[in-house]
Amino acid sequence: MAAALRGSLVSLAKGLSGVRLQPLCVRSLSLTASQNATLESPPARADSTFKVTMVPGDGVGPELMTAVKEVFKSGDVPVEFEEFHLSEVQNMASEEKLNEVLTSMKNNRVAIKGKIHTPMEYKGELASYEMRLRRKLDLFANVVHVNSLPGYSTRHNNLDLVIIREQTEGEYSSLEHESVSGVVECLKIITREKSRRIAKFAFDYATKKGRSKVTAVHKANIMKLGDGLFLQSCAEVAELYPKIKYENIIIDNCCMQLVQNPYQFDVLVMPNLYGNIIDNLAAGLVGGAGVVPGESYSAEYAVFETGARHPFAQAVGRNIANPTAMLLSAANMLRHLNLEYHSNMVSEAVKRVIKQGKVRTADLGGYATSVEFTRAVISNLSA
Repeated sequence: MAAALRGSLVSLAKGLSGVRLQPLCVRSLSLTASQNATLESPPARADSTFKVTMVPGDGVGPELMTAVKEVFKSGDVPVEFEEFHLSEVQNMASEEKLNEVLTSMKNNRVAIKGKIHTPMEYKGELASYEMRLRRKLDLFANVVHVNSLPGYSTRHNNLDLVIIREQTEGEYSSLEHESVSGVVECLKIITREKSRRIAKFAFDYATKKGRSKVTAVHKANIMKLGDGLFLQSCAEVAELYPKIKYENIIIDNCCMQLVQNPYQFDVLVMPNLYGNIIDNLAAGLVGGAGVVPGESYSAEYAVFETGARHPFAQAVGRNIANPTAMLLSAANMLRHLNLEYHSNMVSEAVKRVIKQGKVRTADLGGYATSVEFTRAVISNLSA
């Protein structure tokens, strides 16, 4: 058998003696000089650009987004915005426009938006475009990190607390009807599934961020079934996180305690309406709606916006709006995209300008315009 094998190899060698073999395997494993350089150097700008959906919204939203775009351009931030104008008060809202925005958000998975103002007049549709966006994307968790700004003194300094709000049900379920003339019923929906989901999000957030306590905010003493179910769900989830301290507090007492001694709180979790109220109250503790960033999450998408949602319509065109909250939201968005360097660059520049105290908008006791504040941030990007 060995002799036969040797004979086969000899015959094969003779058959290939006149054939020029190409080193295919060697070529497939070797790299040209240009290919090797590509691996060692960072990818080209076009290949590393993140697409983000931008919805400026109403009021001063477009002005604040202009500040974001200018800062990003000056900082060479690798983000490309797909901009859509959606407004219920400027006749720029339609099913087609809403679907365009939703398609962009679903494709990009990350968005930055201003406040889409909701008219108080009833025009046949109870759910606002803002609410419909949240539901379509299932943006169930709104997170507002209330943090004192270095160099800007308020009644309570060095604050650091987080408000987590369930924002797809509760009082914002858009279920209202007039049962008889002069009697309107407005339904508040609380479900075990969504209550447990937001509670788990809060405890996971606390664990990930190294925080020690979660406080559930409720009104179960009056709404015994609805808020009672929310409170029960939070308590059940809390048992799964023995290292995180768990407390609960009634909403009205919570408001008073936040004003008197906000340092007792760490992470607060609550249903929809309470979260809206507490977001605004807490923002007032550190400087107002113009300085607190916020973000909303689903399992797949992230939308970044200001923490206290106000269109500030009376300031439109007056060049007085404070870009701080939107710029800090944009910085948080960059961190979400794993652009840590650019995120720190933007947030530190904003905080540096406020700490220096020379360029502040009117809401922080200064005289600077929105444009002047933005320019000061840009000049501090490389500081």
